[in-house]
Amino acid sequence: MIQIVEHTAAESPSAIGAALAATGLPVRVCRVWAGERVPDTVDGMVALVVLDGPTTVPAPGAQLALLRAALEAEVPVLGVGAGARLLALAADGGAGRGGLPDRSRVPHDEGDVRVLRIGPSAWGVQLHQLHQIPQADGVYGRFAALVADRAERTTTRAFFTRRAAGWDERFTDDGPRYAAAAHRMELRPGQRVLDVGCGTGRVLPALRDQVGPAGVVAGVDLTSAMLTAAAHQGRGEQGHLVLADACRLPLRAGAVDGVFSAGLLNHLPDPRRALREWARVSAPDGVLLLFHPSGHVERAARHGRPLAPDDPLTEVNLLPALRATGWRAVCYEDAPHHFLLRAVRRAG
Repeated sequence: MIQIVEHTAAESPSAIGAALAATGLPVRVCRVWAGERVPDTVDGMVALVVLDGPTTVPAPGAQLALLRAALEAEVPVLGVGAGARLLALAADGGAGRGGLPDRSRVPHDEGDVRVLRIGPSAWGVQLHQLHQIPQADGVYGRFAALVADRAERTTTRAFFTRRAAGWDERFTDDGPRYAAAAHRMELRPGQRVLDVGCGTGRVLPALRDQVGPAGVVAGVDLTSAMLTAAAHQGRGEQGHLVLADACRLPLRAGAVDGVFSAGLLNHLPDPRRALREWARVSAPDGVLLLFHPSGHVERAARHGRPLAPDDPLTEVNLLPALRATGWRAVCYEDAPHHFLLRAVRRAG
């Protein structure tokens, strides 16, 4: 969902709204001028747009908190006019020359339009004259393309960023089960292993225990807040913590001897693409282990729903997907208290 914050009835999201509508993503407008409450979190957001308005905007504290949450979770943000000034304050916590921050800003001109690039995905647009609105259309179009391209990843980051600090406390009993699953990879000392979707790195100590000090352990996650939580738990001492997409790993072909992944595959938009990428980075005879600390069928029943026919973790779907992406399944277990799949990378 794209969240738009509207400060006045006169500043409707007409120009940027058209560009965002073309993405096909749902749009929600918060009319703070009419007393509507600014959202408390960025959960479910794929973009945040804060429009122009008066010098003194309604609910500035709530808007700054929402903008800071969006920046932390790398939700794409577009601020226009007053929205750009709020974005600048949210990014720096203070103002520099002309109300813009001295840090985190990369200003440049798009014709007659002033654009501030703040971080990897936040843009502020200053329109000094109404006649400049057509020149801003190109900026709006590129922002909309960015939003559409990152929508899936943005939703994931937005969800996990807010929960990262307390993640381990929510699942304190899972540690031994993760360790037991990791040891079923049967890795040898000196080997190289990757935990994809590592979160707070709970399994990294168990992987390090198998490969020993001469081995290489790395945890990959899409959400920087999760990796920060892993570092605070001291798990960066057990392995490298890498910010990356599970489907676009920054590794050469055949770089690892094993891939561990817990509770990730069925949440990815294209599971076969992920399996193919994990096969690419695995050496021949490398091991893949998929795990969850509760059974697949059990979880569906707990949520009061049947298994969907296209669920990627059902045996009838997962085993053909593995064969098609370079893996040979060795073990498939959907037990009452865990789900586990062990596969081996085929040569060639």
